[in-house]
Amino acid sequence: MRWPGRAGHCFVAAYVVLLIAFGLVPTGYAIYFAFTDAGGSFTGLSNFTAAASDFRFGSAIAHVTLYLLWWLASLVVFVVGLALLLQRMALRGVSRALRFLYYVPGALAGAAGVLVWLFVLDPTVSPVGFLLEALGYHSFGEVIAPGQLPILFTLIAFWTGAGGWIVVMYGALNNISPDVLEAARIDGAGPWQSAWRIQIPLLRKWIVYMVILTFAGGTQLFVEPQLLSQASVGVAGRDYSLNQLAYDFAFQNNDVNTAAAVSVELLVVGVAVAGVFVARSGFFDAD
Repeated sequence: MRWPGRAGHCFVAAYVVLLIAFGLVPTGYAIYFAFTDAGGSFTGLSNFTAAASDFRFGSAIAHVTLYLLWWLASLVVFVVGLALLLQRMALRGVSRALRFLYYVPGALAGAAGVLVWLFVLDPTVSPVGFLLEALGYHSFGEVIAPGQLPILFTLIAFWTGAGGWIVVMYGALNNISPDVLEAARIDGAGPWQSAWRIQIPLLRKWIVYMVILTFAGGTQLFVEPQLLSQASVGVAGRDYSLNQLAYDFAFQNNDVNTAAAVSVELLVVGVAVAGVFVARSGFFDAD
């Protein structure tokens, strides 16, 4: 008998194998460690209480929360706005060049992108040093003051990650029927009204999808503060974020079980927030 859908199954098979090997198995392994001790005995919630009672835990939560507020707000506002602008400019023949420029910074994601920003944020060597000095910053230490770190991490994350989402939103906008927009124009709607009342509501599910994935990625903040801590001799600290704290538990304190508990807490928070967004937004409802 013929195997229906075999082409689709073959395309998905490689991803499923990788998902199991590098997603489900490590998750199960972390859950096992989070509820056991070094000897493998079940300990209940003791590892979670040990992590929560650490004096660095509360400040790490505050740091990540503040970063997420800046990151998600800037992403939703500017990604949707730039995607709308990109579509408006498509008629003028510059859309392809802008899409390329938006997407280029994504090639420097991760540690490479952070290293570029360490260079940019140092007024003594930065190509925009004149702008930093005009804002009153004359040294690298002044730029990366602890109170400014959430905004700096937001700039780095936006620079490396927003371009891909702009292209995604641009593609979603192109799927909106021209007849709907034409009807709005006939009824007297201008560009702002069409965007606010038609295009953005029709992008709702894509925006929710973007928020879910970026929230999950934002809670994993690690590379930016870790490299900044090394470059600035501890200004950010080795325990600025929850992921850094888990890393410190595992490799400085040799306490893998408490580190796993922090990781499981991040997993639970990410799944819970995703569930709330999906349920409240009607993500799987048919249009």
